[in-house]
Amino acid sequence: MIRFYYSSTIQDFLHLDSNAILGHITQNSQYHQRELLPTQIGAWEEEIAIMKEQLGMVDRGGRVIFEYLIPRIKRRVDVVLLYGNIIFLLEFKCGESEYLQKTDDQVCDYALDLRNFQRCSHDKLIVPIQVATNAGISNSIWRLFDRIYDPLKCNRNNIKQVMDKVIVLHPEEKPFDYEEWQSAPYHPTPTIVEAAQELYRNHTVEDITRNDAGATNLSITMDIIQEIIEDSKKEKKKAICFVTGVPGAGKTLVGLDTAIRCSDARTGEHAVYLSGNKPLVEVLQGALAEDMAEHKGIKKTEARRRAEAFIQLIHKYRDEFVGNHDVPPERIAIFDEAQRAWTQEQIASFMKKKKNVDHFRYSEAEFLISTLDRHTDWAVIICLIGNGQEINKGEAGLSEWFQALNRSFSNWTVYISPQIMSTDYERTQLNIQHSDGLHLKTSLRAFRGPSLSAFVQALLDNKKEEAKKLFTNVCKEYPIVITRNLKTAKEWLLQHSRGSTRCGMLASSGGKRLKAEGINVNINLDVQSWFLKGKGDVRSSNALEDVATEFDIQGLEIDYALVAWDLDFYYKGNGWHCRNFSGNKWKRIATELNRDYKKNAYRVLLTRARQGMVIFIPCGSDTDSTRPVALYDEIWNYLRSVGIQEL
Repeated sequence: MIRFYYSSTIQDFLHLDSNAILGHITQNSQYHQRELLPTQIGAWEEEIAIMKEQLGMVDRGGRVIFEYLIPRIKRRVDVVLLYGNIIFLLEFKCGESEYLQKTDDQVCDYALDLRNFQRCSHDKLIVPIQVATNAGISNSIWRLFDRIYDPLKCNRNNIKQVMDKVIVLHPEEKPFDYEEWQSAPYHPTPTIVEAAQELYRNHTVEDITRNDAGATNLSITMDIIQEIIEDSKKEKKKAICFVTGVPGAGKTLVGLDTAIRCSDARTGEHAVYLSGNKPLVEVLQGALAEDMAEHKGIKKTEARRRAEAFIQLIHKYRDEFVGNHDVPPERIAIFDEAQRAWTQEQIASFMKKKKNVDHFRYSEAEFLISTLDRHTDWAVIICLIGNGQEINKGEAGLSEWFQALNRSFSNWTVYISPQIMSTDYERTQLNIQHSDGLHLKTSLRAFRGPSLSAFVQALLDNKKEEAKKLFTNVCKEYPIVITRNLKTAKEWLLQHSRGSTRCGMLASSGGKRLKAEGINVNINLDVQSWFLKGKGDVRSSNALEDVATEFDIQGLEIDYALVAWDLDFYYKGNGWHCRNFSGNKWKRIATELNRDYKKNAYRVLLTRARQGMVIFIPCGSDTDSTRPVALYDEIWNYLRSVGIQEL
């Protein structure tokens, strides 16, 4: 896409005829916009006239750019002024007599995206400005945070005045090349919701992600998967492919991209994206349905039907093939978070209680393979594995997949990365093919702190010195702070969450005594509203009223998180201890597997934020035996000892 519709020095802009400038803008807009409305042309004419009047008073060089593209959110800034070594972003509302909050959020999003994803903007002063042309003079407070102003407000007559005031307050002595800036690389990292919407609109992963080493790894992985699929078709064989990766590396993105690429109604080829993660499925279905209804003119009921056919809950898909020999329409199934597939005992218990099916003899992994094995020629299963993220009783982990293959499907070709270390497959006679490209090693979620997952791993493994070293790298761009005051923690989140940036409160499902702090983990969370509703809606995560647990947020993400820590996972002596709350007291967790579930719950919570987090440690109360001060203090002291600063 064209990065901008018009760009020149301020001097050239002032000397060029307004109609010629409008001609440049309209001609470039035709490359992707079929029809220009008269209102849009009129707005450009007014913007050109206002900018000529205001910039006629400049006394130094600068550059003016019209309709500058912000790729991640697929919108254009009306006018960018590079002036005084400062980036001014102007969003015009022609004819508007009031300053609107939604416009503030819009132009603030532009500023945040440039800061985060455009290489030449990382260290620049960025000033977003709402221009309501017919409004009065604004008396709002000017606030600068992280070298980005809260949106300033101007009318048609005082743009230059406001810009000059900024320059006086912040004389930027370090010059930069304005022409280089306007064409600088832009490396976006979309949320999983944004990625799903963009991919479904027929964009590629290369269109919507950054192109550094992490995203290159992503492209390599997807190319390998496509090669496996094409080879399976050609050779008429069945294959299963295990994709592993660190938290936030893009496993879900790989799955969605594969499902979309391999769904072709014209050839009758179908793929389905499956997950046992109900909140993830609900949020993605809701987001896709909303996006289709808005951008494709599809009725909401039809949009919902299409979304539910494309992304399915594994249990719903499974139940369609119980007690019959039907061949699934899909030859390609992508199973996200496949490590969470149920054991045979868990699924047998469920089928007996809920479906009146006695003696169900399959594990979930084995039954899914059996359904695709009903095809007489070829089929492919892609398993996306989040190592160390099993968080619930009855989740079989990776080993069950190899055991199922060895028991019943030894004719399937198995593709894995060398990072999978499993005695289960080493003891089998399976046809194992290794590929380095099937492991995603770079976190894309925490784009400001790529070492976050390694730091969290060391923190929870009680490797204090390693955690301290990793934290020094993480905290340079990714803020992590702790506090004993919940109100202070929420204020920190709100300070950082500008524009449409999403924040939210997280806690372990076992954190039952957080209830004394007003945090109730037992609520039935409306996950679609929590993740998709905007600011001003009390159901939204941004309201900081409802808390999401590890079950609600695994596989999803927010920008800034408040992680509330309770005594279900506490530090004492020289290590971590796990327990559950039952009745009126804590009870020790006896089995190592269940202790791993608890540890993994906190791993999930601590790796959900894309841009930063605040950890809340309650003070406790010695008058309450379930909330002893000393145990909360030990958690606090351990986190402080690895370098996390008090807020």
